[in-house]
Amino acid sequence: MNIKKMIAENKGFLVFMMGMVLVRSAVADYYSVPSSSMYPTLLEGDRVICDRIAYDLKVPFTDVVVKHLNDPQRGDVVTFTSPEDGVRLVKRLVAVPGDVVEMRNEHLYINGQSANYEPISAPSTDHLTPQREFSGEQLVFKERLGSLDHNIIVMPERSAMRTFAPVTVPEGHYMMLGDNRDNSKDSRYIGLVKRELITGQVKHLMFSLNGDHYYLPRMERFGAKV
Repeated sequence: MNIKKMIAENKGFLVFMMGMVLVRSAVADYYSVPSSSMYPTLLEGDRVICDRIAYDLKVPFTDVVVKHLNDPQRGDVVTFTSPEDGVRLVKRLVAVPGDVVEMRNEHLYINGQSANYEPISAPSTDHLTPQREFSGEQLVFKERLGSLDHNIIVMPERSAMRTFAPVTVPEGHYMMLGDNRDNSKDSRYIGLVKRELITGQVKHLMFSLNGDHYYLPRMERFGAKV
């Protein structure tokens, strides 16, 4: 088939597809949550909507910032490119430039102030790390410290980095942690994240499918706020 003729006959469709690609690269995108590192907030099978202009306007397909729009805040759930290997990750932003952060036996401290941890009794099993991945004890706590107010999971029987010395977050960098605190490869392992590597903010889910139950939809998570 003649290439020019094929393009002419499908020009409208090709323009639409190019527009979709540009929108996904510069304005809004969606991702499937592939792991349990953000349980109980994000579950495997969640499809999240990422606002790519929540913080910065960038040149499409690049990390080049054209204009700063808003500053990332503690407690935001964000997507970013891993400084270790370039893989797209989704974590919670827990510290901003200038913060002094440390962890003592699973307790988070920011600028000398300890987070408060309130036990959550009888958590939903669907919101715990799947048994096929970890069969030991899982404890759920409400972690509160200023704008940080969310549930986390800890696994006392699992090997993890639960303590680190005070770290001052430099200008233009952020600290990311997974809500599934003992099952997350985050800033404790891959380092702090530069602002230009942040690709957007996650505020809502698109939909969710439960892979452990024949990919049945989790109806209560359709359009849910994160």
